[in-house]
Amino acid sequence: MTGKSSSEELGEFLRARRAAVTPQELGIQPSYGDRRRVPGLRREELAELAGLSTTYYTRLERGESHQVSDAILDALARALKLSPDERAHLHRLARALPPVRGTGHEDRVRGPIRDLVDNSASAAVLVGRRTDILAGNPLGYALWGLTGDEIAAVGTPQPPNQARRVFLDPRSRALFADWGRQAEDLVSYLRLATAERPDDLALHQLVSELAAGSDDFARLWRAHPVRDCLHTVRRYQHPVVGALELNEEILRLPDDPGQRLIISAAQAGTPSADRLALLGSLATG
Repeated sequence: MTGKSSSEELGEFLRARRAAVTPQELGIQPSYGDRRRVPGLRREELAELAGLSTTYYTRLERGESHQVSDAILDALARALKLSPDERAHLHRLARALPPVRGTGHEDRVRGPIRDLVDNSASAAVLVGRRTDILAGNPLGYALWGLTGDEIAAVGTPQPPNQARRVFLDPRSRALFADWGRQAEDLVSYLRLATAERPDDLALHQLVSELAAGSDDFARLWRAHPVRDCLHTVRRYQHPVVGALELNEEILRLPDDPGQRLIISAAQAGTPSADRLALLGSLATG
């Protein structure tokens, strides 16, 4: 999972996206008796849609082309119907852009951010660039099911890591009613993060560890999902209070690159609101 050049990563991304798009989605009608060996587009079909020669496109997928114009990237993005996040990811891989500001520094929690987390009435957890849990309030920790040992490790050189918890801790499968979506969201984020921070060795080591320890992570990683999820509805089957359906907002901190404040709250007047309030009273009682 580590040590690949940006051109190799570009080739993998193109192959994954090509496999994910069916000819029918793009209005390509198969020839009579055509037996397709791949579920998605063939190389020559994508090359034709993007206005490229098959030879040139094949070189892109093999990581053999290092000079790709914006026009070609935009043509590929249109042909593959890439989302804005996927389009930006494509350009970053092709350009081998420099790391974002802050790469190489450890995550540090500023005092005002810690106060914001502590004083939030909603469940709040602060997550770092490598999905380390950097801070949280009692309700946030209780919602995510952190153990006493994990809470004690927050703020130490070895903090609990949410990606490890989701993929390597069986309890997470029971906690998240939509575990598959949670898993894909994490992989999508890590795909973005590793492209933005190619020199963050610890981040790439985390990806290798997850791929070796979880078949689900390895499968999702090969599919190259890329999505920067900033809000969603998250469902839980909490071992203490039962079913919860919560609105999750993810706030990026511009002055602390890579850090994300995750706020979870229930719609007023719903059973989830009552159960979340009960969880909060138990967490602080």
